[in-house]
Amino acid sequence: MRPNKTHFLLSLLIVFFLNYDKFILHCRSQFQPLNPPITQGFTCNPNQTQTTYSCQAYALYRASPPNFLDLASIGDLFSVSRLMVSKPSNISDPSASLFPNQPLFVPLTCSCNTVNSSFSISSANLNYTIKSGDTFWYVSTYHYQNLTTYPSVQVVNPNLVPEKLAIGDNAIFPIFCKCPDRTQKANGTNFMVSYVFQPSDSLSAVAATFGVPLKSIVDVNGNDVKPLDTIFIPVNRLPILGQGNTNSSSSPPALLPPAAATRERKGLIRGLEIAIGICGGLLVLLIGVLVYRERVFGKWRYKQGKQSREIHAEGEKGLKEMEAGLMADVSECLDKYRVFKVDELRDATDGFSDDCLIEGSVYKGDIDGVQYAIKKMKWNAREELKILQKVNHSNLVQLEGFCIDPEEANCYLVYEYIQNGSLHSWLHDNDKTNPAKKLSWKTRIRIAIDVANGLQYIHEHTRPRVVHKDIKTANILLDANMRAKIANFGLAKSGRNAITMHIVGTQGYISPEYMADGVVSTKMDVFAFGVVLLELVSGKEATDEEGNSLWEDLGSVRRWVEDDGVDEDSEEGEGYGGSMESSVVNVLTVAAACVNVDPLKRPSMMDVVYALCRSDDELFFDISDDDGLTNPKVTVR
Repeated sequence: MRPNKTHFLLSLLIVFFLNYDKFILHCRSQFQPLNPPITQGFTCNPNQTQTTYSCQAYALYRASPPNFLDLASIGDLFSVSRLMVSKPSNISDPSASLFPNQPLFVPLTCSCNTVNSSFSISSANLNYTIKSGDTFWYVSTYHYQNLTTYPSVQVVNPNLVPEKLAIGDNAIFPIFCKCPDRTQKANGTNFMVSYVFQPSDSLSAVAATFGVPLKSIVDVNGNDVKPLDTIFIPVNRLPILGQGNTNSSSSPPALLPPAAATRERKGLIRGLEIAIGICGGLLVLLIGVLVYRERVFGKWRYKQGKQSREIHAEGEKGLKEMEAGLMADVSECLDKYRVFKVDELRDATDGFSDDCLIEGSVYKGDIDGVQYAIKKMKWNAREELKILQKVNHSNLVQLEGFCIDPEEANCYLVYEYIQNGSLHSWLHDNDKTNPAKKLSWKTRIRIAIDVANGLQYIHEHTRPRVVHKDIKTANILLDANMRAKIANFGLAKSGRNAITMHIVGTQGYISPEYMADGVVSTKMDVFAFGVVLLELVSGKEATDEEGNSLWEDLGSVRRWVEDDGVDEDSEEGEGYGGSMESSVVNVLTVAAACVNVDPLKRPSMMDVVYALCRSDDELFFDISDDDGLTNPKVTVR
């Protein structure tokens, strides 16, 4: 055998051996059960009077390696918090690791969801982001453990082609559930538990496990129940799960039946035998390589130059392919935005020099006589671009274009340049050398209305609605006319309310429900906006030097405004003007409502805009533009 063939065979075996686990995982992902569930879902009538939609329901789920052995990962999968799983599952420590096959009760919000004009299914629709290797069948079977089926997923995702799923695609997975009807409620049924019927199960055993009469299960599901079907257990209250071991008598049967477990063990043993055989063959080949080493070394060095040139050519080809792939990711943006070249941006920013740096990774650049703000970032801008292409409002910073640099895996977002910088700098930078850098009360309230209008737009006029998630004075920019624009959609979330365990944001602006349970909703933007209002009124930072939050002590804000805030001698109060007592009281009232600890008691941004415009109308008649530097005393009741 010639040396080059030996080298090729050795490389092939090494690659195969190093990727053996991936090969096995791929094979398993392609395997499908002999008799998988084929249901497209449990039909329902959203207008029926016998059943209440929506309702609280639960699913029996099993902790499973390697990805779902903690409540955080399981909570993310079902869009709930750890506490929402730990409490009904009889787990005292939500941060503790779980053991394989540990039973859990996961809460669901069950609804009758319309798929088309003639078809509705009873389900809890969960958002899921497609990852590498995912298929509808694989996620339904392994991640959601047959609590839904791939035919049902296909039905509710008509815009996704199952054979052409891309990483990052958002899909809906309908978890099967049911709400009790009036008769069942009258008989004491409070919840329906979704349970996947196992091959080793019997209906009588399941009834005994949940402590309910067999007839109640048969009445809901019938007698013809097959393995891997989702059935519904009507319960007055959830049984207490024994969490000491997998064989607890209060737990439903294990997900894997004995026959399946035996087959899996045999498969693992066979895999180990193959791996050992490969290791032995590899050892023999390595010895052979040592024998050939001296003979082939000279030829190898001769060929090295040629191979280096080929690798370089392949590298350039790979960069072009990467650029093409990244451009495909944002193909829907190509017609709407200008695509800049990297050299254009480098020239505009003098090679991204510190002299052109605005803040963070944002640079000021001049292209063809037009000034832009250029945001430099690693390739993680796809979601931000998808959101920005949907919005167009005068109180949102306008995206002008973007650029992709595959060599450094960078993406650049090119925005309109906003001349007067951030609201934070106007409120909190102590620039005593520039007394003109003060904000009159009328200007402050106009800024508040501008921001409120921008938030109302993304909350109520985008489909699906957008949550900014990072409203703060540093992300509010002021143009040449001192009108406000919301910037930085890097953390924005598009879609329905969600739960996350990855808490991000700025201290002092983060809402309590997001900090505690990771609840993402428009109400978190309302909360942050309330903090901005408090800053506009008081001139104080969102957090002080000791880390105390401004919103947590509304009383001190009221006292400060009453005693010192708009007095002529108060530095923070400079710039307020005119007869504005009722306006200040109104804005403080709006701010207090926005930072309510209970998100359900916070107003919508439409209500906020209406309330602030009332204050603006009063100021329009009471304050002239020349009143901005007068500072009469105002008493706040």
